[in-house]
Amino acid sequence: MCFQVSANLQSTASVSRKVGSARRGFTLVELMVVIVIIGLLSGVVTMSVRSYLIRSKQNVAKLEISKICQAIETFYTTYDRYPTNEEGLRILATPSSEFADGILTFLPSDPWGNAYEYVSPAQSSPYEVICYGANKREGGAGADQDISSEEIRQRQSRP
Repeated sequence: MCFQVSANLQSTASVSRKVGSARRGFTLVELMVVIVIIGLLSGVVTMSVRSYLIRSKQNVAKLEISKICQAIETFYTTYDRYPTNEEGLRILATPSSEFADGILTFLPSDPWGNAYEYVSPAQSSPYEVICYGANKREGGAGADQDISSEEIRQRQSRP
């Protein structure tokens, strides 16, 4: 009787090993389905995050342009003139007798890594500071949209 019980246990163990070994991993089809689902989800997340990234870069450019404009106004108050096109924005970061470190400690570049453009005189003001956006060219929409000090002034003057 003792021999029969141990034989039954051995046969049960071998059956369970066979059942367990039949289902060890995932099939190729299951893995492909999971990969496709992960790809679709990452695509959706990327598209929604991209708009926030573009908007945040544009906001940084607007803040930096405002800071540069304040420095230009400080330059005007001190020297009774605006920087010339030849002097450009570099003069704001140049040390002088009035400003040991310059009006700006460093000249920022736009969020896309390009220099801000300075135009004096502008169409409707004494100067204009421009960021040409991601495409580095005049005009564009979305990430390529230009940001200028004129646009910022007009938005601030609206109630």
